[in-house]
Amino acid sequence: MNYMRILGVDPGIGRLGWGIIDKEKGNVTAVAFDCFETAKTTELPKRLEQIYREMKRILATYSPEIMAVEDLFFNKNVKTAFIVGQARGVVLLTAAEYNISVAVYTPLVVKNTLVGYGRAEKRQVGKMVQATLHLTKIPSPDDTSDALAIAITHAYSHNLSSL
Repeated sequence: MNYMRILGVDPGIGRLGWGIIDKEKGNVTAVAFDCFETAKTTELPKRLEQIYREMKRILATYSPEIMAVEDLFFNKNVKTAFIVGQARGVVLLTAAEYNISVAVYTPLVVKNTLVGYGRAEKRQVGKMVQATLHLTKIPSPDDTSDALAIAITHAYSHNLSSL
């Protein structure tokens, strides 16, 4: 198979970045990308529902074959990590509901794949996303750029001949 549509997701509760890319014969192109936000003033169950509805809309609109999601890493704020984990769970549930395979990549792997350095800064990753997808500017906010980086990582990491 020489073609694949990939949805990259940078999960979060306040901001969820997403990006759709197509890989065809080794070339990757951006199809659509954005960042979905939920209000801090909205209670958590409603925010999770908003994420669920947005993920369903994205999957129904673009019909990706696979979803690439960033793996969670614990930072200093454990409460935030648990809430982000809940948002990520909604993303994974939606993929299962649509029978879409999920690939998971750590931030280290994404940075190594795009920049060649696991401690690369967000701006460096953004510049590589821009260059790889031939975009006129770095996708903003960082969550959107990160989602595209995750999708690109899958495009480069996945062996299409195994499909």
